[in-house]
Amino acid sequence: MALKESGEMYLETIYILSQDKGNVRSIDISREMGYSKPSVSRAIRVLKKEGYITINENSLINLTEAGREIASNIYERHNVLSDFLMELGVDKDTAIEDACRVEHYISDTTFQAIKNRNQNK
Repeated sequence: MALKESGEMYLETIYILSQDKGNVRSIDISREMGYSKPSVSRAIRVLKKEGYITINENSLINLTEAGREIASNIYERHNVLSDFLMELGVDKDTAIEDACRVEHYISDTTFQAIKNRNQNK
């Protein structure tokens, strides 16, 4: 089943929080994303059911291999696109915001072209 943009955003947030904090709980996701606890709980149930995350007995959330792959790809897209937009002269806040929107929709071909362009500088 294809993951929707919101699911990708949750996985990316879990990925970033796990890099920063190690342990991730639903409340951390709620605070980071600015979403209500019930909304986060619903999303977490779906992500768990689809096999993108696990939740241990201490309510700590971990990405599965499939979840980590998606999250790291989205996070890479976000960083590459933000940098690319800033190189074009877009201010940092706008570049980050726009990259967050574009990262979910840009084709692999276009993303690779942008990534390769940035690496060849």
